Amino acid sequence: MAAELHVELVAADRSVWSGEATLVIARTPSGDIGVMPGHQPLLGVLQSGPVTIKTKDGVVVAAVHGGFISFADDKLSLLAEIAELADEIDIERAERALERAKAEADAAAERRADVRLKAVAGVH
Repeated sequence: MAAELHVELVAADRSVWSGEATLVIARTPSGDIGVMPGHQPLLGVLQSGPVTIKTKDGVVVAAVHGGFISFADDKLSLLAEIAELADEIDIERAERALERAKAEADAAAERRADVRLKAVAGVH
């Protein structure tokens, strides 16, 4: 059996995903980081982007918008301002939000919609 780490993905309003994983990939200001069991302790800032959680049963992808990442003793916490699992995202609604944000030149809304669509693309 491969070594695993315990992962908690929490948004400001709810627990989004919790379980065991073999690898988690998240975006930080210095680029994407991969965390595996035995990783050095870590505390950092999460950038908006997809988070990929690889488990022994498959892959979980979430759209994360800002927050913090913390790892110690094979426990990884992803504390996000906003987070949603890819399978919770309505693709058509996200595409409409992206188009509306582009039309209104709302860079923050455009970035949020783009991250949601990238998270969905990571699953399919």
